[in-house]
Amino acid sequence: MTGTAPPARSTPQRASKLRAIGELLTVPNLGLNLFFALAFLLVATHGRPSPPLAVLILLAFIGARNTGHAFNQIVDRKIDAENPRTRNRPLVTGALSVREAEVVVALNLALFLVSAGLLRIWLPLLAIPALALVMGYSYTKRYSSLTTVCLGAVQALLPAGVYLAVDGTLPLVGWVAVGALVLFGTAFESVHSLGDLDADRAQGLRSLPLAMGRARTPLLVGSLLAGALALLTLYGWTTLGPTPWLLLLAGGIGALIATEVVGLRSARSQLLRLFRLHFAMGGVFLLTMVLFYI
Repeated sequence: MTGTAPPARSTPQRASKLRAIGELLTVPNLGLNLFFALAFLLVATHGRPSPPLAVLILLAFIGARNTGHAFNQIVDRKIDAENPRTRNRPLVTGALSVREAEVVVALNLALFLVSAGLLRIWLPLLAIPALALVMGYSYTKRYSSLTTVCLGAVQALLPAGVYLAVDGTLPLVGWVAVGALVLFGTAFESVHSLGDLDADRAQGLRSLPLAMGRARTPLLVGSLLAGALALLTLYGWTTLGPTPWLLLLAGGIGALIATEVVGLRSARSQLLRLFRLHFAMGGVFLLTMVLFYI
């Protein structure tokens, strides 16, 4: 008696698809905003988030983030094909089809909306303009240099969403956090854009670093990050009080900012290493909040 054996390549193909989905969602970059999500959740709940609340907020964050990343790669696949940095993305190489990427978008969009609805029944209504920003920024680089600021605004949705989920309001201190993330996100995306200056110029795309020039971008990034640090310190002072842990926040992030600005001014610095300093800044912010509450 003989049976039909499964295709020998089924497991490798499945693993390849999973890797391609991971690249589509840029999973390694998840930590950047995850650090801030956890920090704002700790503060908004006074260090005592309930497990169901924390899980739903994290699921909503992951769903919204993944929706934006996957949708952006669908919209930009032709642009990515002409950029040396992005020409190996799965939608360019064919590792994933557009239909498969659309399924990923749909599943993550559903995850976001369901999680938001379980947090508060009316949150999906407020999610509509947020989604318009998360998915719409993909088109802005074709029309405006402020696309970099738009991406900063996308990151600033995070503290607003956390506070709305926790108690249904966005207090003044929440707006301070929003302002900090706009500046931080704009700086982050400005550094990210530096790797695409030649490709963007050739394709007629826009960004703040392209408009200001490579030489002036370190001043732009340093000013944005200094403003973000000032607002994050004010946020910590307002919510935690005059705790010595704020010295860790100001000193740690301040040292990372100085390292980044010096590196940006050096033609020999590796851009990827400077890009990763933003993850460390988020980590210092989260560490400060964790140490305060424990």
